[in-house]
Amino acid sequence: MSTVVSPRNAEPVGHRGIRVEITQRPAVATSGWLGVVVLAACGYGVVTAGQRDRGLLWLPIVVFVLVVTSLVIVAPGQSSVVQFFGRYLGTVRRPGFWWVAPLTVRRQVSVRVRNFETHHLKVNDADGNPVEIAAIVVWQVADTAKSTYAVDSYPTFVSVQAESALRHVASGHPYDDTTGSGISLRGSTDVVAAELAREVAERVVVAGVEIIEVRISHLAYAQEIAQAMLRRQQANAVVAARSRIVEGAVGMVELALSRLTENDVVELDEERKASMVSNLMVVLCGDQPPSPVVNTGSLYT
Repeated sequence: MSTVVSPRNAEPVGHRGIRVEITQRPAVATSGWLGVVVLAACGYGVVTAGQRDRGLLWLPIVVFVLVVTSLVIVAPGQSSVVQFFGRYLGTVRRPGFWWVAPLTVRRQVSVRVRNFETHHLKVNDADGNPVEIAAIVVWQVADTAKSTYAVDSYPTFVSVQAESALRHVASGHPYDDTTGSGISLRGSTDVVAAELAREVAERVVVAGVEIIEVRISHLAYAQEIAQAMLRRQQANAVVAARSRIVEGAVGMVELALSRLTENDVVELDEERKASMVSNLMVVLCGDQPPSPVVNTGSLYT
């Protein structure tokens, strides 16, 4: 007995079903040098309280500790995600020396452009042939809040999703297209790379990551069929070369017969024309250079 799931009770499938609804926003931060001034004032207060009233000595010490632990330095190409008791307050992306809210946890997130090369994956192409393929992925963190809270480890997430997308795209196209009219992994590298970049971007957008470029860095038949496929490619090359040679030879024979007829050099009947065509085709299409034979008799002996 089958169970029918109501559309109202059905759970969403894919990235739309993710429940982490958070986006990057700027954190409230002031110049860190203002915090340094407050620290100096706290130091002066400690000295003054020690000389006058030791009962108030704890106040400047507490303020000093709170201020000194809320200072943060953001280097170029870095950002600081600010969290206050489990609540996301914002992200400091401007480089410099900043004073943020006290009692917060800061996490450094790099927004520099990164790249990595996937492993050499063995997948079956659209024709079922095993191929080895790898790609170089260039990416950058665009939303620091999503990269921090939407996934556990965004570098690992990007790496796994890139390899998954590479497998999916590689299995949808043949390694080589013999007809020359379709999309193949070897003949349409730019088209396949653009398709791969779009699919990787769709998979990692949930982690706040943007894909800048994806390029195929390695593509080859698997070792178990490499020799067979090499022989097939050689056979296709030989057939293509032979077809080109025959096409050119037929044109040269037609030109020779038409020139002989136009200039009245010699009159040939149909049998002698066929013999001449046969000899010219053998000479033009042969692999070895012909050996000339001098005929000292008549044309019909």
